[in-house]
Amino acid sequence: MASEGLARQAAEAAHTAPVDAPIGAESAFPAFDAATFPSHLFWLVVSFGLLYFLMIRVIVPRLGGILEDRRDRIAGDLGEAERLREETDAAIEAYETELAEARKKAHSIASDRREQIKADIEARRRKAEADLNEKIGSAETQIAEIKQQALGEVEGIATDAAEAVIDTIGALSVDRSEIATAVKAAKE
Repeated sequence: MASEGLARQAAEAAHTAPVDAPIGAESAFPAFDAATFPSHLFWLVVSFGLLYFLMIRVIVPRLGGILEDRRDRIAGDLGEAERLREETDAAIEAYETELAEARKKAHSIASDRREQIKADIEARRRKAEADLNEKIGSAETQIAEIKQQALGEVEGIATDAAEAVIDTIGALSVDRSEIATAVKAAKE
């Protein structure tokens, strides 16, 4: 059994200690072992050199090309945007100019039409006034004729009335010509 205990200790030591380490001695982490520093430094330099060479020869030129393409595309897009902005500004300016001209033309048309309507209304007013003045003149002429006719008939009416009064009042017999002469004398 003692041999069994020794075998077990040897197996445990083999699992915990490095191969060339003495049995029972503590083993250190290989990265911190000073004996492995030169090989670690060698492989560090080799892998850094390979990565540096790969970066300089392959990755950096590709990235530079991508960045240059992107810069060119952005510059082209900015140039196109500036060109489109200038076209838009020119279109807006042309639109505003045409709109101002259209407004001016509309105002001119409206003003001309307003003046034409005023002239038409004034001509109609003058014509209506002339027609009214003509009707007024005709009416005044008719009134004057009727007045003259009425005044001419007043003497006959007065003569008839005087004759009727004389016949009614008294039994006088007076000649109609004498009554007409008396009415004319009274009128003047």
